[in-house]
Formats: sequence, structure tokens, C-alpha cells
Amino acid sequence: MAYYSSSLPITAPAAGCFQEHHHLKCGTVALNVNWSNSYQYARMSKSKSKASSSRILFRCNSQLADLAPATSAAYGLLLLGGGLFAYTKSGSKGSLFGGTTGAALMASAYFLMQVPDTKAIGDAVGFGSSFLFSSVFAIRLAATRKLAPAGPLLGLSICALAIFISAYLHDKL
Repeated sequence: MAYYSSSLPITAPAAGCFQEHHHLKCGTVALNVNWSNSYQYARMSKSKSKASSSRILFRCNSQLADLAPATSAAYGLLLLGGGLFAYTKSGSKGSLFGGTTGAALMASAYFLMQVPDTKAIGDAVGFGSSFLFSSVFAIRLAATRKLAPAGPLLGLSICALAIFISAYLHDKL
């Protein structure tokens, strides 16, 4: 399968040809692709005297980590909107409390991610709150056995969780 940029054809990794750096254009979105260096292996020795006994650290250079601030903003707005909608429709104070709490947590994660010194803390707050809401929606889905609204919210929470895990690992290493 080949993807074409403005001047250079790029072969996907499934076809067996690896390229160094290329610029792909998908509609109006431009992507930077680095097939050969998508995973880095680094050897670190535990001490200077034991150079032969080294451990391998694994680091993924994912572009998914760049989406963490936008994910926290969008996820927070969706939680707030969902909580307000459930409160107006059924009078659920629990949904209102959950929505406002989720929005506050995601807003704090968003603002912490804006400063380079606190970016890892913001990623951790986003991870913790999306893990909390994933658990809540999974319990609610298991208890009610109704797909809506807990099913799509669980899927959304798991996607946010994956983005925050990727961002935290990217910023921490």
C-alpha cells in the first residue's frame, strides 16, 4: 500500500519498505511519519563497574501525546454537557455532580499541561480522572446492562485513558 505526498511515494511498513522521515498529507491535515525510528531502545548500565549488565529501556515516540491537552478540554466539556443534560432530563443530581467534577478535573489537567514544568502532573491528573470515569461507566454498564449512555461514555473514557497514558509516558521519559 503506498501513500503519496506532494513529491515522494511512501510505502507503508506492512509492505516491508521503511523510510526515514516523510511528510504525508491527508486532506487538510499534515502528518509527520517516522517509520524507522518509531521505537527507540536505549541501553543504560546500572553502575560504571558493571557495564556488561545493562538493562533495556523502551520508549515509544508517539504523536498521540500531543493530543492530551485537546483531549482533556474536549472530554471535560463532554462530561459537563452530559451531566447538565442528565440533570435537566431526569433531575439526576449524581450526574450533575459527576459532570461538574469531571469538568473541573479535566480543566485542571488542561491548565497543568500548558506549563512544561507541570506537564507530567497534568497528564497524571488526566489519567487518574479518566481512569475513575472509566471505572464508573463500566460499573454502571454492568449494573444496568443498557448500552446507552454508559457504553459510549465508557468507550470515550478508555480512549481518553489511552491518550493520557501515552502522554504521561512520553513526558516522563
